[in-house]
Amino acid sequence: MKVISNSAEETILTGTKLARKLKRGDVVALVGDLGSGKTVFTKGIAKGLGVKNPKYVNSPTFVIIKQYRGRVPLYHFDLYRLDKATLLDCESYNEYFYGDGVTVIEWADKIKSFLPKKYVEVRMSVIGEEKRRIEIIKR
Repeated sequence: MKVISNSAEETILTGTKLARKLKRGDVVALVGDLGSGKTVFTKGIAKGLGVKNPKYVNSPTFVIIKQYRGRVPLYHFDLYRLDKATLLDCESYNEYFYGDGVTVIEWADKIKSFLPKKYVEVRMSVIGEEKRRIEIIKR
């Protein structure tokens, strides 16, 4: 599925719609350049999962992961500062990737070999000041 978002609000709405189809154990791999809307999209997923105050969802860049409570837990990874995929091996990622919540991974292309066999890939790109191309692919 391909979507053109004309604003942050539309990007959030697209994430919200995707979240309604997600279930425990699902992994969402976000791929896109800096500023393409990955964290904004994650706010939408949080909203769709029933996280209270999804506006407070922000990038866990300095701690790698943040957890939020919703109808199912949301595990939000941001791997922007991750230099080596082997570092993730030390972070007990399996308990999140194969756990009881929904896992969203920003910069997932850095750890492609660690992703489960089935996941949802969301490719995001900037096509204008406010416009984003969002492509959702089930892998």
